[in-house]
Amino acid sequence: MIENLPLHSLQLKGLTIEGYSRAAVQSYWRVPELKVGFDLGGSPWSFMGTQTMFVTHSHLDHMAALPVYVARRRMMKMDPPTIYLPEESHHNVRRMLQAWQRLDRGRMLCDLIGVKPGDEIELSREHVVTAFATRHTVPSLGYVIWDRRKKLKPEFQGLSGPEIRDLRLAGTEVSHEVRVPILCYTGDTAPAGFDEYPPVLESEILITELTFFRPEHRKEKIHKFGHTHLDDIIERADRFQNEHIILAHFSTRYHERQIRKAVERRLPEQLRERVHLWL
Repeated sequence: MIENLPLHSLQLKGLTIEGYSRAAVQSYWRVPELKVGFDLGGSPWSFMGTQTMFVTHSHLDHMAALPVYVARRRMMKMDPPTIYLPEESHHNVRRMLQAWQRLDRGRMLCDLIGVKPGDEIELSREHVVTAFATRHTVPSLGYVIWDRRKKLKPEFQGLSGPEIRDLRLAGTEVSHEVRVPILCYTGDTAPAGFDEYPPVLESEILITELTFFRPEHRKEKIHKFGHTHLDDIIERADRFQNEHIILAHFSTRYHERQIRKAVERRLPEQLRERVHLWL
């Protein structure tokens, strides 16, 4: 395997979280067990086998490698990938791929699908994705992956197998769908992206940004440009129900030691013990 880009990996709750994220550099993630990836600021060779990608927004550090990913899959004779992205970006991204097709003289084959907040995408019988609105300087979305199961309705739980069968044959719906948010990826967002969609802070695993942490970096300006400050995380400490929180997308003006020291010193212990820094 060609190791052409930095890549971190972490095992959480039976899922492998892989990727890299640094503000203004590149962000790219994937979860092999769910057969999905998020953002295409870079395109590691190992990501080529992942056919379904969810792009949060059209900034270069999150989307610059989209044509590379599409072209590599065609070169390797793989099926065209399916790429979901904000509906407002769809037209211009399609035009961009058409321009690359003329420049490269190779067909840019992919299923490019624009989505809007509230849209649901079926991944499998067990998993579905919901797009939700985030707050950034360009149209942007986050994505929640739900585990869903059919369970017997409480009023029928004392019945025998034949009784339940007879109810089904009579046309009675005896089961209902139960959903659990297992993973959320926000991409770049001001804190409103957390506040306006509760499953963000309820997902078992949350992957989100923490671009700034220094006190002299004014939160008002940070929010205006669609990012999150460490103070925003601290202010919401008691609202994070997530079992695991991956903080990433740190500004390049910070050294890793500075980031780790600030987070370890300032985050409340009950939150800090669930946090993983993507450094």
